Amino acid sequence: MGEMGKIVETPDELAEPVIVPPEAYVSEDYVRAERDKLWRKVWLQAGRVEDIPNPGDHVTYDILDDSVIMLRGSDGTIRAFHNVCPHRGRKLIDTPKGMRNARGTKNNIICGYHAWTFDLDGKNTFIEHQDDWQGCLTEDRTSLGKVNVDTWGGWLWINLDPDCMPLREYLEPAASMLDPFQLENMRTRWRKWVIFECNWKVAMEAFCETYHVPGTHPEFMEFGQFRGWGRNQGLHSNIGYDAPKGQEEDAAKLRLGAGEDPRVTTAEMQTFTWENANTNTTRTLVDVALRLKDELPEGTPAVEVSKYWLTTARAEDEARGVTWPVVDPQHTAKSGTSWQVFPNQQIGHAVNNMLCYQARPYGNNPDMCIFEAAVYELYPEGQAPETEWEYTEPEDWPPVLQQDFNNMAAVQQGMKNVGFKGAQPNPYMERAVASLHYNLSRFMGRGEPHKIK
Repeated sequence: MGEMGKIVETPDELAEPVIVPPEAYVSEDYVRAERDKLWRKVWLQAGRVEDIPNPGDHVTYDILDDSVIMLRGSDGTIRAFHNVCPHRGRKLIDTPKGMRNARGTKNNIICGYHAWTFDLDGKNTFIEHQDDWQGCLTEDRTSLGKVNVDTWGGWLWINLDPDCMPLREYLEPAASMLDPFQLENMRTRWRKWVIFECNWKVAMEAFCETYHVPGTHPEFMEFGQFRGWGRNQGLHSNIGYDAPKGQEEDAAKLRLGAGEDPRVTTAEMQTFTWENANTNTTRTLVDVALRLKDELPEGTPAVEVSKYWLTTARAEDEARGVTWPVVDPQHTAKSGTSWQVFPNQQIGHAVNNMLCYQARPYGNNPDMCIFEAAVYELYPEGQAPETEWEYTEPEDWPPVLQQDFNNMAAVQQGMKNVGFKGAQPNPYMERAVASLHYNLSRFMGRGEPHKIK
């Protein structure tokens, strides 16, 4: 993609130390340019398929000056349209005050200004005094403008560029690496959003590397030392952990705890994660972990603890109607723990749950963004909870995420300091940061990371 209309392959030199100029985080001019050069050119994750299961169901998505309606037509087809009336430019479906987006069911769309009406195919079905236009109102002039829409992973994706590449091509290699995890079968446990005081890139970068864990989340280090990695994957990137010493590479996917008794540390880590983050695990995994000390003899090796824990949890979920996908261990190792889908989505994947982040600009203010997080897991058919996007002030998020928020606000302040010359991401553990800015520079025409000399 970018200059040549194709996905940019990140160069090998990103493995070397680089400096990321601060302009992309703090410049008002850069933010204004992002609208046309970035946000109107990329595929954006804009909703979940299960949010519009029936004909007439719709959701909206806003990105800066643009708003899109995604709906399911009477024929079951998902379509997307610009959320604007072609008559005088009124926004057709308003976002309720305090809500992330509009969501509901309509048999048609009626403009609140002059009552122009549109069916679920986007065609105009009513114009008051249409003859006054003397035959000039053709179907092309009166229908809603179409937006490219597709689905993958259970999400609705939109692209405002009429000439964009297909979604599947855009998402590779992330799509092929994540397909075995069957993300489309998961449903939300909770989803929160907040308007936050930092640039959207600062927000995304707070979660796309593991280098920050010892300094930001030191409590996790009680369960063992874990060295993370980052890899550039063309337009995207992924992160993960090196395998613990003495364990197979795929064991890096799960952090059991490295204490003297892995039965105990696994239970402690799972409990801590559930209570302080409410992410990256499930109630079944926690409950089975709490029984490990009773069900396994003292001295059981960590690899056997892991095998028993996961096998038992899988079986107990199966008994209640939840089937985990089977993923090849080597594929699991290569997939890492999360993927950064360019430009603004992170998917933290597993076979039975996932944690996803997204951030986007809030107006043209480089110091503000809309930050979102959602946790998904597998549920028995028909038993997934009904959830909506809940606006949540920073102090009311899970404690672990509050730690990240503290960094995000302080980083945004520091980026504007005259003494700050640019970010210097760890070439091994924070390569996703350099990858993001390298690919951004291909769209924006500026801001490319440069080698430290």
